[in-house]
Amino acid sequence: MSVLPKVTRTMRIIALPLALPKIPPDHNLKPHAVFNPNRMLVYYHFDLSQGNSVRSQDQSAIKRAVKWASTKAADLWAGFGKAPEGSWKLRTYELGERIVDRIDFEELALKGVDPSLGPSITHADITGQEANEVKSSEKQTPREALRIPLIYPPSIYASLPSTGVNEVSHPSIVHLRTLLSSREPRHRRGFWMWMAIAPLTAPFILVPVIPNLPFFFCAWRSWSHYRAYRTSQYLSSLLEHGFIAPEPSPALDQLYASYAPSLANSEIMRSPAAPPPRSAASLPVANNSNAYNCRPSNDATASSSQPDVSNVHKTSRRLLLTRDAIPHILQLFGLPQSSAADMYRAVEQVRGRLGGTSGR
Repeated sequence: MSVLPKVTRTMRIIALPLALPKIPPDHNLKPHAVFNPNRMLVYYHFDLSQGNSVRSQDQSAIKRAVKWASTKAADLWAGFGKAPEGSWKLRTYELGERIVDRIDFEELALKGVDPSLGPSITHADITGQEANEVKSSEKQTPREALRIPLIYPPSIYASLPSTGVNEVSHPSIVHLRTLLSSREPRHRRGFWMWMAIAPLTAPFILVPVIPNLPFFFCAWRSWSHYRAYRTSQYLSSLLEHGFIAPEPSPALDQLYASYAPSLANSEIMRSPAAPPPRSAASLPVANNSNAYNCRPSNDATASSSQPDVSNVHKTSRRLLLTRDAIPHILQLFGLPQSSAADMYRAVEQVRGRLGGTSGR
């Protein structure tokens, strides 16, 4: 099934595996550890906005106020980046961007989701109490209205060893559920921790001219953890109700084959039924308005032959995708160029977790 007809959908989740799990696994690790090498590292791009203007009008005054404040803060931060060279605003902006680069890419992906704009279901708030929201559609059944495809490269998941746990569910669903269950308590703790630290920054308000940056940083980190926590709850509810459905993408498979890191022993596993890889230039373009010319780098290779599945057990963990693939991912799925920043951060963070050096 080609991914091309699906790009017109508003709601979708795109799974981009960046590293396979450690083989053999380390059984001494806690199953819900955040940085667990026994799990595959995957970057998720979430498109869950329904684009429903009626839904936006029905938002409470508090939600509208929070959205307004978030927009104003984002505009203010962007203004810092346009400040003159050598000014404290520009230096603060550059320092802040370096800090963002160190934030877990999983958190960045989760906090970018606004559950209030997505399909509405009953989910818990930060206190653990249930919050009821208006249903997104009265003309469709809940399952029809909330069918969200989880787009994934089938050969990468086909190469995973059997875990013997919950074999009924697809590995892409199992991984997403495990990721959310590990991130949710982490972001809940982070929210309360930064909320507790924020009052301690009050003395910095006495510094003239420069605003209380430590307080704003604590408030921002608390808000970031809160957004990621609520999104984890929201996505867990979608999974629990069975509204997220796996959807293989041969086109994404071909992109992985074309942009595997060019190492001597670099291998990307493909299922026997998968078609031979093509160059990225021959991949279908999802949205011509978002397409742009991007030629593959010389270090990106397109191998037409793939090793046996048994070989994956003999290789160490490695990066599955290069930075050169990101422009073509945007082109394939019709994503805005602004989506590339978090993808680049994810690739570099996974490279660092695997013990490699940054490519920046």
